[in-house]
Amino acid sequence: MGALPPPRGRSGLLRALANIRRGERAAVAVAALFFFCVLTALMLLRPVRDALGMSQGMDQVRWLFVGTAVVTLAVNPVFAWLAARLRRFPLLGATYGFFAVGLATFWALLQFAPGAVGERSGQVFYVWFSVFNLFATMVFWALLAERFDADQGKRLFAPISVGGTLGAIFGPWLTSRLAEVVGAPALLLVAGGFLLAALALGWWLLRLLPDRAASPAAERDAPVGGSAWAGLRALVRSPYLAGIAGYVLLMTVMATFIYFTRLQMVAAVADDTDARAAVLGNIDMWTQIAVLALQVTLTGRIIQRFGLGVALAVLPVATAVGFAGLAAYGSFVVLVLLEAGNRAVQRGITRPAREALFTVLGREDTYKAKAAVDTFVYRGGDVLGAQVEGALGRLGFALGGLVGVVVPLAFAWAALGLWLGRAHAQRAAPSTPGSLPPPAAPARRARGVATPSLDSP
Repeated sequence: MGALPPPRGRSGLLRALANIRRGERAAVAVAALFFFCVLTALMLLRPVRDALGMSQGMDQVRWLFVGTAVVTLAVNPVFAWLAARLRRFPLLGATYGFFAVGLATFWALLQFAPGAVGERSGQVFYVWFSVFNLFATMVFWALLAERFDADQGKRLFAPISVGGTLGAIFGPWLTSRLAEVVGAPALLLVAGGFLLAALALGWWLLRLLPDRAASPAAERDAPVGGSAWAGLRALVRSPYLAGIAGYVLLMTVMATFIYFTRLQMVAAVADDTDARAAVLGNIDMWTQIAVLALQVTLTGRIIQRFGLGVALAVLPVATAVGFAGLAAYGSFVVLVLLEAGNRAVQRGITRPAREALFTVLGREDTYKAKAAVDTFVYRGGDVLGAQVEGALGRLGFALGGLVGVVVPLAFAWAALGLWLGRAHAQRAAPSTPGSLPPPAAPARRARGVATPSLDSP
């Protein structure tokens, strides 16, 4: 079915971000606000998590990565089991509600039983938050990948990501202002409030975007069904999903190298937990400002003009160049520039492109295989990167040794990104056997969402 023509008189901002059509504006706005609330909650607490993790040294953080991966593997089949049995909004409620209750529990412990809070509880919070961080964003993107088609994913995921970036700026800004004034407990409650707001926006988004894969009204929002282990099995069976998993694994290994370099430099300039949380919050805030600038100016144009493959290959190249610069100069300022540039490309270009890869999958893979990739594979890359970084440090390698590892991996990473872009284009083509059918026009128009075909410009 042909695409609806772009409406006349679109604002300059909409043209700058993406080809947002009139019937899609409400859904994009709600999705962006939804992501704003999720990222605000996460980024409020990430500096606190990192500061607690650093309290016992870098070796403890590496073991916390291992613990996080183990817990993530244990939680993954539980989430898949829930996805198989719950409709979409109850699944959102179970995910965000569970984490909101967890934040309230940690707040009560810190507020009413501070004597019980020690090294062990700080480690528990680190692992709990790290698992929460992945599942909160994974559920959001899985919902979008299910409800938007391939063409809409390439056009709309970039402007939707802007909402998350604004939240990622606002969250660290609140942390930097509140951490040393009111302390960590108050931040937990504020983050919980943003999660509840995200849940309400998720309900609204579900009403705006009916299920494109299920045309009968009785089947919309039906549970996914299937096995709790279907996602992990799909990664083994599908070269496309295995390629996405490999891309994410390499991405997280590289990000972990940057993460530990940052923690070591912050530890050298700040002595206590609150001061470190404030420093980390300021780094996060300025990094996200760079992300926002990139999203507003380049992301939509790069994805639409050059395709997903090139968008996915930009991050490996930027990471290799950034590490070479850090090895050459080695200052804290260069580190901030490296992390800002790396995360700006990752969140501003790579993340929308990577999430668009899932728009050509069925519902079960969208939730279960995506959950396995975005949680267990992601944390597996964290563990691998942490152990490699620690081993290089014990062997006496400095940043120059890391560059020798980063550059070859970056070449393989970029090649994999280009291959994934081609594979997505083949799956999205209407003539490709097994590709998703175009969404039913009456259902979309009834909710006010345009129904472009998969091959529309």
